[in-house]
Amino acid sequence: MTTDDRLVRPTAEGDEREFEQSLRPQRLAEYIGQERVKSNLSVFLRAARQRGEALDHVLLSGPPGLGKTTLAHVIAREMEVDIKVTSGPSIEKPGDLAAILTNLKAGDVLFVDEIHRLSRTMEEILYPALEDFASTRVGSLTAPLRERFGIVHHLEYYRPEDLAAIASRSARILGVPLDPSGAQEIARRSRGTPRIANRLLKRVRDFVQVDGGDRVTEAAAAAALERLEVDAYGLDLLDRRILSTILEKFDGGPVGLATLAAAVGEDRETIEEIYEPYLLQIGFLDRTHRGRRATRRAREHLRSRGGSAPSLF
Repeated sequence: MTTDDRLVRPTAEGDEREFEQSLRPQRLAEYIGQERVKSNLSVFLRAARQRGEALDHVLLSGPPGLGKTTLAHVIAREMEVDIKVTSGPSIEKPGDLAAILTNLKAGDVLFVDEIHRLSRTMEEILYPALEDFASTRVGSLTAPLRERFGIVHHLEYYRPEDLAAIASRSARILGVPLDPSGAQEIARRSRGTPRIANRLLKRVRDFVQVDGGDRVTEAAAAAALERLEVDAYGLDLLDRRILSTILEKFDGGPVGLATLAAAVGEDRETIEEIYEPYLLQIGFLDRTHRGRRATRRAREHLRSRGGSAPSLF
């Protein structure tokens, strides 16, 4: 067995962080999926370079893990400038913002994750110094801040074929022999999210390695993911707990978010921002003016737990 055909052993913590960074595409041409966003950005970047100008302010929105941070780094590399990364919650005082801004050079990219959590006072200080930003929830921004972005894109959940390509690329970087069928199995259970696909790939690698396997096949991936309690739709324990709580304790709903969060023992923002979007996307959850309601499709899935799921995207 050659080195390329072996599963690599787990790395030290520092190496693992480097691996994590190495999975991110470095250039727009390497970025898989989000074709509309990628195509438009390619035009905007090329035009800015031809004019010798900085790129217009960019606002990216979408659920966590879809690639907003990665795109910010790609933009910086395409423009051949440095990038400074911060987040809305970490900027609490004018001095915090001043320290960030004074360390930027002309044309540099300032990436503000979760900018919708920036205080209104900090927004007003930021207005004259806007460069490049990303956010998760566009609707939470004030109108004056939204209006300062010339390029606005929403990232959608990824198709299984794109996630399979992402998993295959990451596997090559990590030195993990991954069959196409194994990549497709991981993709099907990745909730339309590259970050999750990469995380599941690494955990599947661990199971296969410890079990003495030399490749990640479809069967090996499915077995490992079942051990992780990630089902055929990509739902984990909390997803299923949310749905079963609505169905069993609240007779299918509707139930208010605060009540639901208390019933499952989870923070309401975590449910609303991390779990709910995907459950809505696949038709397992409805949001009404009276609260959340589990659908018939959710009930059928929980009853047939362990069955295969069709493509959702």
